[in-house]
Amino acid sequence: MIDAITIKEVKLQLGELCKQKRQIYEMSQQDLGEALELSRYTIQKFENGKNATLDTVLKIANHFDLLEPLFQALKDVENKNDINSLY
Repeated sequence: MIDAITIKEVKLQLGELCKQKRQIYEMSQQDLGEALELSRYTIQKFENGKNATLDTVLKIANHFDLLEPLFQALKDVENKNDINSLY
């Protein structure tokens, strides 16, 4: 049996990472929302693994200095040349 990672699991993991980082910096959801010009509700939904735009994901990653590691991880995948098309 193949253990496939689901989109839902990734969303939940991203939300948990955001929540952990926010709490480390002693920020409320409202504080983070204001810093990113997003609503508290958007932050709440993101932390609960609900739909978020790519822009929201990248704003949060940038705020917590995760944008460069994220970009590097994408480049590493690209450089492995083992990206297979699903089509």
